Amino acid sequence: MKNRREFLQEAATGAIAAGALLAEGRVARAFHPARPQSDKSRVVVARDPHIQDAFGQPIPSHVEALLDRAIAAYTGLPDAADSWKQIVGKARVIGIKTNGLGGKNISSHAAVVNAIADRLQAGGIQPGNIIVWDRNGNDLKACGLRISTDPTRMRCFGSDVAGFEEAQEICSGVSVHLSKILTMCDMVIGVPILKDHSMAGVTFAMKNMYGVIDRPQDLHGNNCCPAVADLNCIPAIRQKVRFTVGDALTSVYDGGPEFRFERFWRPNAIIVGEDRVAIDQTAWQMLERKRAESGLPTLEAAGRPPRYIAVAADKDHALGTNEPDRIDLIEL
Repeated sequence: MKNRREFLQEAATGAIAAGALLAEGRVARAFHPARPQSDKSRVVVARDPHIQDAFGQPIPSHVEALLDRAIAAYTGLPDAADSWKQIVGKARVIGIKTNGLGGKNISSHAAVVNAIADRLQAGGIQPGNIIVWDRNGNDLKACGLRISTDPTRMRCFGSDVAGFEEAQEICSGVSVHLSKILTMCDMVIGVPILKDHSMAGVTFAMKNMYGVIDRPQDLHGNNCCPAVADLNCIPAIRQKVRFTVGDALTSVYDGGPEFRFERFWRPNAIIVGEDRVAIDQTAWQMLERKRAESGLPTLEAAGRPPRYIAVAADKDHALGTNEPDRIDLIEL
């Protein structure tokens, strides 16, 4: 595997540089995919109770079919390639941000990542312009992914290789630096794993952005509120993280974000949409229903309500909506 210097030299001349050359300062031009024709935020929750094999592993063909159903419902287009062209728009360097912090038993699944990458390529994105990434190589390996910086293939590496921007951003009074992978991408697709969180209450679409900065540990005070909302308002994150394919094939509904065997759950679902606030609101309610079924208190009663979701929706942050009557929820 290449070291950081070798990687950056390659990036200057390889396909990955396409996104960096569009940068003005630290934020590249935003590429806005077509949105559904509605004044509501569309969120699709697609389920397949047979998506796991006898050993509890996702079946790739089932994952691909489930993703296709979810994306077709979101865009209204029957063809997967056309759907992804609509979502991606003019973007040519696409990042896929996973979450492997919880370890191999509760991380974004490689089958979901690979299904997204296959569909992006079918829609015209070159393999070397797809960058799967996370904080570091260990997190990516926890997802079942193989590290690679080969410019002729889908790339997969962490911010520990690419490094962080020298310029600082201020988030909730904390100075942070953005991953260079974020800034060199035209667009990022978030692929979080649905989990309970011991401080934030819920970790999913917006909390996944803690993995794109160098000091996430400094943003956990007050149940991560307003830090999660503030972080997602940083221009590069707000503009570039344009779509979420939420991995809810498996989940932990209490005791997270680490794996807890006694609180392990298989929702067998994929959750897609553009509005990260609406997606997190939907995910929160899914967790609350599972907690109620299991005889657990609400997250509010447990002392860790995900208040950052409402803050992200307020007029100062305006990242999306958490109002049920403004969410076009489609369940398949």
